[in-house]
Amino acid sequence: RIVIMAEVAGAMLLSLSFMPNHGLAAGLWHAIFHSVSAFNNAGFSTFSAGLTDYALDPMVNTVVPALFIAGGIGYVVIADIWQKPVWRGWSLHTRMMMIGTAVLIVGGVAMTAFLEWNNPRTLGQFDNAGARLTVAWFQGVTTRTAGFNSTDIGGLHDSTSLMYMILMIIGAGPTSTAGGLKVTTIFVMLLAAVAFLRRRTEVTAFGRSIPLGDVLKVMALMTIASGVILTAIFTLMISHDGEFIDIAFEVSSAFGTTGLSRGYTAQL
Repeated sequence: RIVIMAEVAGAMLLSLSFMPNHGLAAGLWHAIFHSVSAFNNAGFSTFSAGLTDYALDPMVNTVVPALFIAGGIGYVVIADIWQKPVWRGWSLHTRMMMIGTAVLIVGGVAMTAFLEWNNPRTLGQFDNAGARLTVAWFQGVTTRTAGFNSTDIGGLHDSTSLMYMILMIIGAGPTSTAGGLKVTTIFVMLLAAVAFLRRRTEVTAFGRSIPLGDVLKVMALMTIASGVILTAIFTLMISHDGEFIDIAFEVSSAFGTTGLSRGYTAQL
């Protein structure tokens, strides 16, 4: 019921932005499509230019991110938050997801703004700081899970593209509508690294112990994923001469089921 209510509310709000430009019926259709696409982290848009025409629209920049963030944290987390007291009643999984998601959102948005601020093909095309921060917010959040775009992905600096590759590979949460390695996987990997550096034999989070079997699963998953990604990049480079960053970005996007591209897809 929560999912249906979220998508219906999202469609109603988005229609306020789409109807003035596309009429009643078409505007409602675009709103419904984008609401469902956003919550399910599909990233598909009925507009050929994506959401670039709505880069500064306050409704689009609020509703669409709210939907794909909700879909990206996962059904288990949504149920946990809905049914239990804040923090104290949350499971370890929910705590890791909420903290990991917050860190990735803040980091992605901040780094997008920092790296792209004066890029004339992305944030630099806007005259004021508010507009640039709005686009940085949307693109910095959507890259990890949803795959929508409100700016030219092909115009990103290589440094920003590399950061986006990392975010796409990380993805969102288990039992969510998004892909990637999952936030909790990376969280456990970092905790294991900290435990190793501190010469501890047990991995803990928020006062709770993480079983060794789960840590080994994370390490195995990281190894397999690295092998798959590197093999895919190498294979494409054998058959397609081109910019390394474009090919690596394409592979990372496919692995994370994100759908973003620097414009290289047509050459494949």
